[in-house]
Amino acid sequence: MQRAIARFLQHLTIERGASSHTIKGYREDLAAFADYFSEEDGSFPDLGEITAVELRGFLSALHEAGYAKTSIARKLASLRSLYRFGQREGWAKTNPAKALRNPRKAHKLPHFLTTDQIGKLLAAPQGKSLSSLRDRAILETLYSAGLRVSELVDLNDGDLDFPQGIVKVRGKGRKERLAPLGSYATKAIQVWQSARKLSPKEATGRQAPVFVNRFGTRLTTRSVGRMLEKYLRQTGLDRRTSPHTLRHSFATHLLDRGADIRSVQELLGHASLVTTQIYTHVSTSNLRQAYEKAHPRAG
Repeated sequence: MQRAIARFLQHLTIERGASSHTIKGYREDLAAFADYFSEEDGSFPDLGEITAVELRGFLSALHEAGYAKTSIARKLASLRSLYRFGQREGWAKTNPAKALRNPRKAHKLPHFLTTDQIGKLLAAPQGKSLSSLRDRAILETLYSAGLRVSELVDLNDGDLDFPQGIVKVRGKGRKERLAPLGSYATKAIQVWQSARKLSPKEATGRQAPVFVNRFGTRLTTRSVGRMLEKYLRQTGLDRRTSPHTLRHSFATHLLDRGADIRSVQELLGHASLVTTQIYTHVSTSNLRQAYEKAHPRAG
C-alpha cells in the first residue's frame, strides 16, 4: 500500500506536474486512508483487495470522527484518483471508490458584501506608497473581474488588454477565459504598474507578474489574504470576508442588477451552471427581505 501511494504521488509530481499544494492535499488524504487500514503489526492489506464496502466503512469512520462533508468528499476524490492510477498500473482490477457517493453538501449561501461595504473596502488603501497603490489595484481587480485569488496572483503583464478592457485568466485546470476589467480597476493597475519595482529576474516583459511583493517577486495567495485582513480590521467589516468574498459579491451584484445567469457563469469560469445557481438563491433572499420590509401586507 505505502509503495503504491508513493508511486502515485511521484506520478502526480513528475508526470502530471501537480503543484506542491495539490501533492500535500493528496498525501494527507491518503495518509488518513493508510492509517485506517493499517494492521496491528504495522502491515497493510493489498490495495487491490480492498472492497467498496470496506471503503464505505472508512468514510463512515471519518464522519463519526467529525470530519466536514467537504473533507470527506475530497478524500473520496483522492481515492478515486489513486485507484484509477492503480488500474493503469495493473495492481487494481476495479475502482471500488467509483461506486461510492459523495456526502451531500449543505447548501450554504455564500457570504458577500453589499455595494456600500464594497465601496468602503475599496477605498481603504490610502496614500501613494507602493503597498497602498498595489493593494488598491488588487482589491479593484478582484471585484471588477470576479477572479479567484489564485487567478489574480497568476496574472502577467501580457494578460492585460487595457484598450479592450479585458484580462486573460488561467482558471481551474489551466482553462483560459477572458474577464472584464472595469475603468476603476484599469486605472488602479496602471497607476500601480508605473510605480512598482520588479526584480531583474521577474522583469521579463509580457511574462512579468502584475502583482509583486516588496522584493519585486510574484505575490502569493496567502499574502493577498493577509493584506485583506489588515483592511478588514481598519474598516470594521465582517471578519468572515476573504478574497473569495469579492468574487461572491461580483456575482451577486451582477444578478441583482439583472445580468443573465449564463453570462455570469461564463464570467466566473464555472464549468457547470449548477455552481452558479447558488447566487440566484442569494438574490432571491435579498428580494424576499426587500418585499417583507416594504410590502404593507407581507407580515
